[in-house]
Amino acid sequence: MPALDDDPPQPADTPGVQRLFDPPAARTLAAGAPVRWLALAAADLRAMPLASLFYGGVFVAMACTLEHFLTDGAVMLALVTGFTLVAPFLATGLYALAREREQGARPSFTASLVAWRRNFGQVSLYGVLLTLLLAAWVRVSVVIVALFFDQPGADVRQILAGLLDDPQGWLFLAVYFAAGAAFALLVFASSAVSVPLLLDRPLDVLSAMIASVQAVRRNSRPMLAWAALIAALIAVSMLARFVPLLVVTPLLGYASWHAYREVLETP
Repeated sequence: MPALDDDPPQPADTPGVQRLFDPPAARTLAAGAPVRWLALAAADLRAMPLASLFYGGVFVAMACTLEHFLTDGAVMLALVTGFTLVAPFLATGLYALAREREQGARPSFTASLVAWRRNFGQVSLYGVLLTLLLAAWVRVSVVIVALFFDQPGADVRQILAGLLDDPQGWLFLAVYFAAGAAFALLVFASSAVSVPLLLDRPLDVLSAMIASVQAVRRNSRPMLAWAALIAALIAVSMLARFVPLLVVTPLLGYASWHAYREVLETP
């Protein structure tokens, strides 16, 4: 009878297969990369108008619902400014549509609704992490507003109008912007390409976040320009009573997919 080895033989690595805890390497991008991503996203939007407008409409409906039912201005301001924290997770269906179109397949709207099932455990875990970060930002936002306003429960318009009458208005904006920028930079660095990566490859959350941070660090100029562009488009949409989100959110979702495909090495 042949002797048995204590440790069974391990299978050799298969080229082209992404393993857990094995983040892909980042490429170096040109400064104008964000403009190219938006151009590709615009082509996706033209090719899939109905599905795109559905997802955009969902974002508009969410924003309008929050504005209607939330009367606490500090919380509403936090959710409005914190929109970009959870948007990468909410755009999973848009990534799936862009992925199928890129592969030459006919994009399936129905399949995009449940695209998160491709890597359910890790995508869900990442969604929980983003939710916790959003909850932390809401708490910080409420505290900052309470420090500067006598009636922190006022609505957002009253808070913004109070900035003109309050001599400390600029100080409030500086403090609020600094705190928000710190949260936004943390989330952007770890989520710039992590959700599309989790959707596209059987990877774990930690590796996806590491890959995203490495991509942002290696391409700080184009990626920070991309972050500023996202913030500007979201801010304009908020000032216009959320209506531009109908087009802005699918455009940013598709562009984020192309950013992921361009910045990370393909296995």
